[in-house]
Amino acid sequence: MERHGILMSDAGLAASEPVTAVDEHGASRITPIAAERPLTLYVDKREVVTLMTLGSQPELLVLGWLRNQRLVEEPGGIAAIQVDWETESVAVTTRQGIAGLERRLAHKTVTTGCGQGTVFGDLMEEVERIRLPAARFSQSRIYALLEALGSHNEIYRRAGAVHGCALCRDDRILHFVEDVGRHNAVDTIAGLMWLEGMEGGDKIFYTTGRLTSEMVIKVAQMGVPLLLSRSGLTLMGLEIARRVGVTLIARARGRHFLVYHGADRLDFDAPPPRRVGERLRTAAGRC
Repeated sequence: MERHGILMSDAGLAASEPVTAVDEHGASRITPIAAERPLTLYVDKREVVTLMTLGSQPELLVLGWLRNQRLVEEPGGIAAIQVDWETESVAVTTRQGIAGLERRLAHKTVTTGCGQGTVFGDLMEEVERIRLPAARFSQSRIYALLEALGSHNEIYRRAGAVHGCALCRDDRILHFVEDVGRHNAVDTIAGLMWLEGMEGGDKIFYTTGRLTSEMVIKVAQMGVPLLLSRSGLTLMGLEIARRVGVTLIARARGRHFLVYHGADRLDFDAPPPRRVGERLRTAAGRC
């Protein structure tokens, strides 16, 4: 099929597979597990990278990966994305080739992404030029969004072993993707945004995983000004967020969160009541 001028296969697979396991009583049970699969990416017949993925939306994953690696400037530069699971490969055909591809592929950084992500080229030089809008958000909307997100993570609830990412506006979830690594999930959403010409300036990006430098870079490239996670963060992730202007909120569960950067852009309009111990510590700190 053709989507926005790109000839794309439609080769999504089931994200989990049933297998037999033996429980603590010695009884056999059928249970789903995450269907991790290798997908080797070829660009104009040149092998580039192998992605480990659930394979539920492989075309969007590849498109987003190309975008976030800055290997292709515009979706119009891609003629075709064809996935073939028999050979566990995807062939990307560009319209005019990629200038300096060999040089860019020679500079590789293995990141801390689940299953190990990979960043090619001097990406940090390009990230330094990103400046995101100083968008404002409210505490009450963050709480509403966290509550809405509680009904997702379908594959995680059934099979575990995956991360989820969501593109949101206010307290609405626009797109939710699960994959074996959070970097794959964010790339899939990036591919969809790129294909549909969707702007990120009024969006929130949520992830179940930790906020590493790779996650902050990818979200910044998507133009999204707020990154939200139920997990923690790394020092480099924080440093990059400060440089490019990403509001960084981590440890977000229930009514608790920590704003590591951009607290001046958050309206604290719904603070929960403090517990007794917290009130005593606050009072002691004022003495």
